[in-house]
Amino acid sequence: MNDHSFGSLRFKTHEVFNQSTPLVNYNLYTSNRVLRECMARMDTEWAEKSLKEFGGKLGAEEIIRSGFLANQYPPILRTHDRFGERINEVDFHPSWHQLLQLAMENRLHNLPWSSVKKGAHSVRAAMMMMASEIEFGHLCPISMTFSVFPVLKKHAPQFLDQWSQLILSNQYDQRFIPADEKNGVLCGMAMTEKQGGSDVRANTSIAKALNENTEFLLTGHKWFCSAPMVDAFLVLAQAPKGLSCFFMPRYLPDGTLNNFHIQRLKDKLGNRSNASGEIEFYNAWALLIGEEGRGIPTIIEMVNHTRLDCTIGSTGLMHQATVQAIHHCLHRSAFGKRLIDQPLMQNVLADLTLETEAAMQLTMRLAAAFDNAEEQALQRIITPIAKFWICKRTPPLIYEALECFGGAGFIEDSIMPRLYREAPLNSVWEGSGNVICLDVKRAMQNQPAAVESIINELNLAKGINSSFDTHLIAFSKIISASLTDNEAESRILVEKMALLLQAALLLRFSPAFMAEAFIDSRLNNSKSLFGTLSSQHNFQWIIGRMWTEE
Repeated sequence: MNDHSFGSLRFKTHEVFNQSTPLVNYNLYTSNRVLRECMARMDTEWAEKSLKEFGGKLGAEEIIRSGFLANQYPPILRTHDRFGERINEVDFHPSWHQLLQLAMENRLHNLPWSSVKKGAHSVRAAMMMMASEIEFGHLCPISMTFSVFPVLKKHAPQFLDQWSQLILSNQYDQRFIPADEKNGVLCGMAMTEKQGGSDVRANTSIAKALNENTEFLLTGHKWFCSAPMVDAFLVLAQAPKGLSCFFMPRYLPDGTLNNFHIQRLKDKLGNRSNASGEIEFYNAWALLIGEEGRGIPTIIEMVNHTRLDCTIGSTGLMHQATVQAIHHCLHRSAFGKRLIDQPLMQNVLADLTLETEAAMQLTMRLAAAFDNAEEQALQRIITPIAKFWICKRTPPLIYEALECFGGAGFIEDSIMPRLYREAPLNSVWEGSGNVICLDVKRAMQNQPAAVESIINELNLAKGINSSFDTHLIAFSKIISASLTDNEAESRILVEKMALLLQAALLLRFSPAFMAEAFIDSRLNNSKSLFGTLSSQHNFQWIIGRMWTEE
């Protein structure tokens, strides 16, 4: 505080009080009751110690600060060295490397592929969810590396031998050198072109065969390439037999740079810690992955796994925003009492909690489906449903959480502006809303088992709540008609399926008061704003599900 004197008069001009404390030095796992409950039913006791340790590391003040620094000092492109040689390097703040090292040490990029233990996808999902709360951008190369592995394993097992040990390594090696000289690698993908966007069949990049149709030279341009600094990419290009998938490393087998040029880094709304580049290649060497002319079916394996991560990441952003809002309201007073004790604010916080717990239950159910080989049909249809709905719900939830802070939530010193900028990304990444809804319709039309799996999943909650049963009966009557109705109403269908799935999971795994409030506000009533729950619900019980001071 500052003391000022005017004659004999002294007064204080700066005394700080009635402010919430920074949310640091806490454990993201032990403080997350819902996530712990999800893990408890998935037979993953083997990972409990690791989850607690990782949650504690993420909540440390040093790591939280690294999240801020990585966004305050975004990556810088160096196209040439001082001698004029093209190098295409991207420089990052040390905090970025610190975050990636922590992620790779804990195998966020490969856990299901490096472990044979039960529930590895679920354990990784829990870790990814927690990591996304602290800093979301660094998880882009982590997610893509994770998603590349099953594509190589399925479509190029002979080639995988050269890269598998590097992808399965838990060492982060930031050096820009040939892969065979590194201790570990990261991978990415490049599909989007400026004339096509989501319509990748309109791509114009060309692939020319070198020998026996396994080695190709690629020439083209990619409008968006996330994490262009990684060691190799899956790329779509037009081969003689049609759109095909290729594996393109940054370095050639002889140790020289491939003909891969980063033209610029995108100046983005959010995800600022991560580099997103516009790239060109001219006769860049690449290997065919999968069957020539079958590029989309080949790369879709990677897309499905990155869609899973979009869902996980958005859920993490939701949870962080909700916890930040509750923490602030516990420590801030207005009009004579704490914000947390004011009925209307309780309504808002309870509604945010409902949305977040429903998202977490659906996300972890999806991860469990990836763990179960017998649930491929369910995985196929829940992936786009969850990706669409949870990613769509994230921006309005984070905005409402930000508003709980008032003007303080609009200041960069808080995490809220960064969360808000990140919020829309996952709805665009790996297929925007319309693309995803049409994919749900395609799954329903092409795979009858997918529709049956949804009905079976919903029926597991039948008989617990009469209102839910009424909605389920109505849905069962229209589901067959939905296979052929006009695509203009696809969003209506997918929203209904998402809400029913979330309600069913809450009925089965959450306290009754959570499920009842969700069904009342999301199924029985049409609401457009957070904070509009009926006062018949116990707001304090609901809020207590999401956060209590450790």
